[in-house]
Amino acid sequence: MTTMTASQSTGSQSRFREFKMPDVGEGLTEAEILKWYVAPGDTVTDGQVVCEVETAKAAVELPIPFDGVVHELRFGEGTTVDVGQVIISVDVQPGAADEPAPAAAPAVEAAEEAEPQGRQPVLVGYGVSQASTKRRPRKGASADEAAPAGTYYAQPEPNPAAAAVQAELNGHTAAPAPTVPAPAVPAPATPGSRPLAKPPVRKLAKDLGVDLATVAPSGPGGIITREDVHAAVAPAPVVEQAPVSRETTPAPAASVEATVADGARETRIPIKGVRKATANAMIGSAFTAPHVTEFVTVDVTRTMKLVEELKGDKEMAGLRVNPLLLIAKALLVAIKRNPDVNAAWDEANQEIVLKHYVNLGIAAATPRGLIVPNIKDAHAQTLPQLAQSLGELVATAREGKTSPAAMQNGTVTITNVGVFGVDTGTPILNPGESAILAIGAIKLQPWVHKGKVKPRQVTTLALSFDHRLVDGELGSKVLADVAAILEQPKRLITWA
Repeated sequence: MTTMTASQSTGSQSRFREFKMPDVGEGLTEAEILKWYVAPGDTVTDGQVVCEVETAKAAVELPIPFDGVVHELRFGEGTTVDVGQVIISVDVQPGAADEPAPAAAPAVEAAEEAEPQGRQPVLVGYGVSQASTKRRPRKGASADEAAPAGTYYAQPEPNPAAAAVQAELNGHTAAPAPTVPAPAVPAPATPGSRPLAKPPVRKLAKDLGVDLATVAPSGPGGIITREDVHAAVAPAPVVEQAPVSRETTPAPAASVEATVADGARETRIPIKGVRKATANAMIGSAFTAPHVTEFVTVDVTRTMKLVEELKGDKEMAGLRVNPLLLIAKALLVAIKRNPDVNAAWDEANQEIVLKHYVNLGIAAATPRGLIVPNIKDAHAQTLPQLAQSLGELVATAREGKTSPAAMQNGTVTITNVGVFGVDTGTPILNPGESAILAIGAIKLQPWVHKGKVKPRQVTTLALSFDHRLVDGELGSKVLADVAAILEQPKRLITWA
């Protein structure tokens, strides 16, 4: 539904274009706004990235498809928005009218939603979803936590109290005044009034045990920012950074709040985004595919020596060479020797789908949770090409820029639990895949080598597989082949 401000006339309505949350593909229906790169009043151009959103699979940057000046951000950071909802409005004809900038009043909803003319606001490479006409409430939010209209959110219904708050945010008061001074730290709210803060800031304050009524705001129009909340629980010297006297902001109040925060017995974190998607996928996999896990402990001393030699090879110059590279290559060779392991179970059609390609998944731990991007057609890559693909995959995952497409259509996966000092594990299959190989920590251990006990580099491998597709013999052959290659890496040449 189209939203207008109170001072926006019908004739000037065409000045404003609305950008909706696009369909980022893979059947996703919602996304969380992680970060805004623009603010009201900023000039934007066609193709400029205006925000970053997180779907259940990855973080994606959204470019806007037209030029203009940002009029309003409809949702704040941390808000989950349905596909098709308007997230930003832009004045495409700035300066066309002489009337002053509208003082945002409570939103008025039109009966029909008007579609913008011209190019649709859709992320490059993905389709357009049917616009949602139902606004999805934020989980755990109450009516009292709604943000003031016209700043970053649009109120669904007119509210006189919200209008008064909005007027204060925009520097207007009920009594006429030429200007409203904007001191660095405005005076505290009057008794009985509600402190001004966005919902993410309110949640932060609640998690830290901070009473917003005791926080001195530093944002425009007297709004409380994240920095203000953190300052309220920081040591007293931090308070001195604000341009107010200690009498205005007593240090003891901050220390009391810090004591409450430190004494909290529980912290509740909403289940959403990548974490929610991973949990659902693992539950579905664990209770759908019958898992079997086999283990083998292997001497990888020769493989570790080969890693050091490859680091000095001119063909590998500029590439990251590590044990994971050779283990990945070993698994690809083992799959080539045992192709039936590279399959999928099609429950709907009651078919086993044998795949003649390998999209090799690499489990990656990121700040947003575990993701499993995959290297497309890894079976056809040379060792230098595989090293480059692994480097790009890891770098992209760490930056949080992995695309949804990069995490689709995997066939087998490697998870390296050894980087955490763990010897082995029983990994759960990535949904739709037939096998997953876990790599344990590589440690110097006593080992019988050529009839004598010697210190050798040893690791434990664990292969989990779908027992509907892979029987014990096939699974054992694959794991034994990987172990044999790592023990004698020259088999990469003789078996490839």
